[in-house]
Amino acid sequence: MSKRNRWLILLTVSGALALVVIDMTVLYTALPSLTYELGATASEKLWIVMSYGLVVAGLLPGFGSLGDRVGHKRTFVAGLIIFGLASVVAAYSPTAMALIGGRVLLAVGAALMMPATLSIIRITFSDDHERALAIAIWGAVASSGAAVGPLVGGVLLEYFWWGSVFLINVPLVVLALVAGLPLIPAPADRADRDWDLLGSAQVMAGLIGFAYVVEELGSRQSPYVVLAGTAVATAIMLTVFVRRQLQLKDPLLDFTLFRNAEFTLSVITAIVASLAIAGTELAISQRLQLVLGYSPLQAALYILPAPLGAFIGGPLASLMLRRVGAAATMSGALLIAGIGAAGYLLCYNASLALQLICIAINGLGLGASIAAASNAVMNHAPEGREGMAASIEEVSFELGGTIGISIFGSILSGVYTAFMVLPDGLGIPAAARDSIDEALIAAERLPTELAAIVTSHAHRAFDQAFLTVVCAAMVVLLGTAVLVRPRAERTAANTARQHVP
Repeated sequence: MSKRNRWLILLTVSGALALVVIDMTVLYTALPSLTYELGATASEKLWIVMSYGLVVAGLLPGFGSLGDRVGHKRTFVAGLIIFGLASVVAAYSPTAMALIGGRVLLAVGAALMMPATLSIIRITFSDDHERALAIAIWGAVASSGAAVGPLVGGVLLEYFWWGSVFLINVPLVVLALVAGLPLIPAPADRADRDWDLLGSAQVMAGLIGFAYVVEELGSRQSPYVVLAGTAVATAIMLTVFVRRQLQLKDPLLDFTLFRNAEFTLSVITAIVASLAIAGTELAISQRLQLVLGYSPLQAALYILPAPLGAFIGGPLASLMLRRVGAAATMSGALLIAGIGAAGYLLCYNASLALQLICIAINGLGLGASIAAASNAVMNHAPEGREGMAASIEEVSFELGGTIGISIFGSILSGVYTAFMVLPDGLGIPAAARDSIDEALIAAERLPTELAAIVTSHAHRAFDQAFLTVVCAAMVVLLGTAVLVRPRAERTAANTARQHVP
């Protein structure tokens, strides 16, 4: 294959990946608008955001292995077609529940595409250095795409209705199909390789159950008996899945890979980085619009330094990988991201320039950590099992984003409710204590003086919740950097001993 075609293939699959990851976060700036237009409850609002990543995480292992069997080009193309059709369904959803259904269908297309993108890169680039750079660019697109989602949403909402954030996918899907069909090679089917349908169903049920339990734990209205039953069933399902996989000749997920410490730390790094991206951007974009009164476009421009930093961080990570190794690169990148979060925590009310610098530093670290983790995971992929390895990396990415939205969304809700204390006897709806959206909607129907009281209390309560989320993200990033660091030091020591004559 010519060098030009290799990089055109990278451009095509990276563009498709950008669609997938942008859809994870594009609703952050659109959420206030569509919540108002569709009359979504606080629970529906969270599920509109969560359903996408949750279903993607559940389907990825099965679809990654399916690509190993039938060819990654086929799953990539099928995913693009489903994603395009689902975008139309989501754009014209008349109710919150219909939109959740559209997001689920989008997730099916995304789960088909994501493992294929990374697997196609692994197969297309045979040179180690070229592959490292290609995967670093892939990682930069993943992290910066997630960060640029709010910007895309903000620009579209400045001129169009909320459904445009989905409809914009359609021409991009068509472009990717036109470019990808003639360029991407179609390897021969591996018909001798079984596709573990039972295992796919088990892991999907287990991951969805896990995400559901995490999300509902933070809700004050959770049916705790149902929640406890789901938690037990999830634990049993995942235990059965793992034991069965360890006995199969061609497992859906090869758990023996986790015996390699660097591989395990790479998965942890991917989870933590995507958790931080999803959780903090959700909190920041909500505060900018609902507390500070930014328009969706203004909020998106405020967050822009994060994807710019992430896009720089990816290629820088590929350079550091050659010099210090994967573990040291991941540890350093997470440390930089944590420092950026700490700086933002200290100066979120300081000058705008300082705030944007901290956001850029955080994005730089997150972009570098995802690129380094992706490269380490794919370098440990067995021959012919690229889809399986890619699905592990991308489950980490999607599950991290889903857990981030679940945990940080629950923290936002819980801390807001704890601090939203209003005087009794004012006739203020109880829903005002559930979320800031409900409080601001309630304030519109109240007399001017009473509305000002409700709005002021809601803003103060949300600020407390916002600071708690940023602090939690900082602790998780710095804590993981410390966890990864000892492995980096051992790797460096071993390398030094190997060079001693």
